[in-house]
Amino acid sequence: MKKYLAEFIGTFALVFCGTGAVIVNSLFNNSIGLLGVSVSFGVTITAIVYVFGSISGAHINPAVTIALGIRKVISKKEVIGYIVWQILGALMASGLLKVVFYNTTTLGETLPTGGVIPSFVLEAVFTFFLMLTILGVSENKSYSHLLGIVLGALVMGFILIAGPISGGSFNPARSLAPLLFTGNMHIAWLYFLAPVIGAITANCTWLFISKKG
Repeated sequence: MKKYLAEFIGTFALVFCGTGAVIVNSLFNNSIGLLGVSVSFGVTITAIVYVFGSISGAHINPAVTIALGIRKVISKKEVIGYIVWQILGALMASGLLKVVFYNTTTLGETLPTGGVIPSFVLEAVFTFFLMLTILGVSENKSYSHLLGIVLGALVMGFILIAGPISGGSFNPARSLAPLLFTGNMHIAWLYFLAPVIGAITANCTWLFISKKG
């Protein structure tokens, strides 16, 4: 239960702080900007990895959980539990943001403003590199302590590129909650399928690359 609670709190923090920055930016005349939003997501991810990494692994992302489940890092039962609690955390964060910023027209939802195909490709490719980084850094004992910093910086950079096109999610839970509250669930498939494909592909790629012999 401790692992699930860690995933719940971690995903809540990610969505609350990250999409909260998007909301504040929209309400106060682009006062934060894309750079500020990306920093909000990146710094939050860094903190979560160091706070909850030793408890649950700090997945805070269903795509990462599914890939690690295939890799048998966690059991099938845990995969389901992780995803359920991640989504619950995201939903609670978006729900609270909707109450706090009741006059907002956005909840930081991700929409394919640059087109469905470009958005799908960006979400899949950037999740691929995100997952590849998780596997490569975490499995190298010499650098595993840097994982939080590396992931935070990576997400910042990815959002700066993908933000204006796809919204820069790379995380089904992060996208699902705001989309549900704003009634844009018709596009939710993109933000679930693309990251999952990217994460699974990264898992297969790393399995081949890291295989000895």
